[in-house]
Amino acid sequence: MFVYKGVILPYPQDNLILDIFLLLLFLGLETLRLFYGWKGNLCQRSLSLSVSVAVLVPCAVLSVYYLLLQTFVLRLEVVLNAVLLGFYCFELLLGLMTISIFSRANIY
Repeated sequence: MFVYKGVILPYPQDNLILDIFLLLLFLGLETLRLFYGWKGNLCQRSLSLSVSVAVLVPCAVLSVYYLLLQTFVLRLEVVLNAVLLGFYCFELLLGLMTISIFSRANIY
């Protein structure tokens, strides 16, 4: 979509660079969040899941940025980011429940 917006729309060069940089930051944070959530769930460790839930906050902030604050927002981006925020809310709820279950469990 950034290629489309960069070619078709009169996107200022500085704003395009900022949006692409934030997208790469979003990619890194999302990868980190998924890795710690995966490892915490497999090993049943509440610390790894807590890190995953903590990284969820900046990911949600970046998603809100792409939903509302970027220079040009396409309808497809609105739909995708709204769905993503819905999944983030669901993941936050399930993550907090799982952390509480793993914290109470006796692991031998």
